[in-house]
Amino acid sequence: MNTKQAFLSAAAALCLGNAPALAQSDISPVHKWSWGENVGWMNWRDAGSPPASSGVLLPADYLSGFVWAENIGWINMGDGTPANGVAYANAAGADFGVNIDPANGNLFGFAWGENVGWINFDTRTALTPSGKQARYDSVAKRFRGYAWGENIGWINLDDASHFVALGCIADFVPDGVLNFFDVQAFLNAFSAHHPSADLAPDGVFNFFDVQAFLNYFSAGCP
Repeated sequence: MNTKQAFLSAAAALCLGNAPALAQSDISPVHKWSWGENVGWMNWRDAGSPPASSGVLLPADYLSGFVWAENIGWINMGDGTPANGVAYANAAGADFGVNIDPANGNLFGFAWGENVGWINFDTRTALTPSGKQARYDSVAKRFRGYAWGENIGWINLDDASHFVALGCIADFVPDGVLNFFDVQAFLNAFSAHHPSADLAPDGVFNFFDVQAFLNYFSAGCP
C-alpha cells in the first residue's frame, strides 16, 4: 500500500458521517489583518467559535464569509453563491459581495456591516492613478490598496507589515513546512468534524475533503 492509499484508508476509518460544518478560511493565520483608522483592526481569518468558522474564503473570483472587527462587529463579504455563478451583481441586497476581476485582480462590489452599512471595495476610479485601488495581488498572494466605507472611512489593505494574505491551506500545524505533522493534524480535525477540515467546501465531511487536502499537500507551500 502506498502513502496515498494509506492516508485514504486512515481517513476512511475516521469518517464519522456527513455532519454539517463550516469551511476553513483561506486566509493566512499570520497575515490576517486590515486596518481602519476609525474602527481599528479587522480579523479576516479566525473569529467565531470554533476558531476559523467565520473567516473569509476565495471560492472563485469572488469572496465569501465574514470579517470581524472588535469595534464594529461582523462584516459580510458575500454568501459565496452569486446569482449568475460568476460574480455578485450588487444590484440588490440579495446578491451582494466582493468580486475579483480575473484580468487584473482589482476588487469590486460591496461588503455589508450591520453596524456600519455598505463598504465599497471598488475604488478603481478614485485610486487607480495612484496604484492604491483595492485589489488582489496573485503573485504575492495578498490584498493591496484601500476600500471605502461611507460611515467609517478608508480601510487599509496596503500596510507592509500587517496585511491580509492567503495561507498555505495544507499547513495545518502551521509552521511553514508540510510534513507528517500536518497530515496528522488534518486527520484529527477531520475526525472531530472541525470546520478547518471541510476543504471541499460543501458543509459535510467526506472523501472530497480528503482529496482536497491531498491536492493542497501535493502542491506545497509557496
